[in-house]
Amino acid sequence: MPGTQFDVVAIGNAIVDIIGRCDDSFLDRHGAPKGHMRLVEPATIGKIYETMGPAIEISGGSAANTVVGVASFGGRSAFIGKVAEDEFGRIFRHDIRASGVSFNTPAVVDTGRATSRSLILVTPDGQRTMNTFLGISTDLDQGEVDPEVIKAASIVYLEGYLFDRDEAKAAFRQAVEIANGAGRRVALTLSDLFCVDRHRAEFLALIRSGIGILFANESEILSLYETSDFDEAVKHVARDTKLAVLTRSEKGSVIVSDGTPILVPAEPVKKVIDTTGAGDLYAAGFLYGLARGYELPMAGKLGSFAAAEIIGQMGARPEVKLAHLGRMRGLIG
Repeated sequence: MPGTQFDVVAIGNAIVDIIGRCDDSFLDRHGAPKGHMRLVEPATIGKIYETMGPAIEISGGSAANTVVGVASFGGRSAFIGKVAEDEFGRIFRHDIRASGVSFNTPAVVDTGRATSRSLILVTPDGQRTMNTFLGISTDLDQGEVDPEVIKAASIVYLEGYLFDRDEAKAAFRQAVEIANGAGRRVALTLSDLFCVDRHRAEFLALIRSGIGILFANESEILSLYETSDFDEAVKHVARDTKLAVLTRSEKGSVIVSDGTPILVPAEPVKKVIDTTGAGDLYAAGFLYGLARGYELPMAGKLGSFAAAEIIGQMGARPEVKLAHLGRMRGLIG
């Protein structure tokens, strides 16, 4: 979009991801529901960390993964999120900037609150189970929302995980108001099935009042509209927003534009290594394509391509620049 500094600016939880492998019995011993995210205290993460194998530590969080993906495509992206002035805060800040994302939210000093972190356990079938300590990232409020950064974005992307506190909800509504006032597009990801269960009514109100682009996977959209019929959920979402992007794993994705469904096939994957970040990277490809003026089917194809690349490796950071891989495949110029 002319006059914008960034293709995508995201607001979300600033989390340091600690990623390691385990088997199903390890999850059972620690009471971790396979394939889902649960909120835990630092003591629980400590107990799991002590007994797990080798791990890697990188800047994470759903929306942060997405804007790193946009940068990997060669896009211009920024992130707004809250960290403490501690070891994990420094890890997050350095890593996300090194990935090519603008991140200038000031770190918070001496509050007694620690930077958020998530211990991600990956089983041999590639499923990831997240044990997340929502530290200071959930303290995000209107003070962190920089109006000039919001106005400088073609698309503002909001992470549903942040909806657990009233202050963060107020920040979201502030960002929506600023973006809409500046003629920018606003996108929301529902983030997680349990997140939808907790905030269904408020999500629906937000979607209907100012969200132009909605991202959800199949279980999330079914939960949002309290139905077991995907086609029924599509009809509902078509009435509530102009553009919805619904991912369905190996079934591909469905883009619902002005009530019309567009089917996008999944990209083939030789072997699923780790599903961490699949939805986040799909969003990255789609948003990059949308911001750069690609037609919707092609934006969806870029999303499927990015998701397929990320589940073929460990972690949610592309090992090879998506711009390079996309050019090799003839997907981007």
